[in-house]
Amino acid sequence: MLSGIIPRVIALRYAVLLLIAVVVSDKSVLAQAPESNEPVAVMEIGGAASRSVTNHESSYGPTVAVETTAIERWLELEAGVTPLFGHHSTEWSTDLLFKKPWTLSHRAEFMIGAGPEWIHSNARNSAANSLAIEVAPDFMFWPKAHHRFGWYVEPGYEYKFRRDHEHSFAITGGLLIGVGKRR
Repeated sequence: MLSGIIPRVIALRYAVLLLIAVVVSDKSVLAQAPESNEPVAVMEIGGAASRSVTNHESSYGPTVAVETTAIERWLELEAGVTPLFGHHSTEWSTDLLFKKPWTLSHRAEFMIGAGPEWIHSNARNSAANSLAIEVAPDFMFWPKAHHRFGWYVEPGYEYKFRRDHEHSFAITGGLLIGVGKRR
């Protein structure tokens, strides 16, 4: 019981620390242009659904992530945590995606990203940890040009580096909240 809680607490702690670091960081560290409409960071809060191609099982759950610009027009960093609940299983994943952004208009953005993922799963009282690689295109839509609130859709593919080499497809979506303001 305790061994399943510890990885969740550690993953949540890292996500909170990353969010705090992004929000309180000095604006000169970030690569955004000062006249940009972009916020310092973007919170993604929503839901996730995943379907394993290998074992044909589905799981669902909430998701939260924070994204910030590392290099203007070249690199966005996104860190997130997603608990997925399926038939007799629970899976906690923590990921860090490196994304290439494209601005389609003042109200629409597209990104493609990839990165490592750490997964803690508990199926039928058997816990396991594994590393994975995730690839995800990201579509972001902002109703107003100042990017305070919006919504996103992010389909994805995941490959786990464990014995069964599980492949899965997922989709996440939800609310975007701009955090901080450029000066």
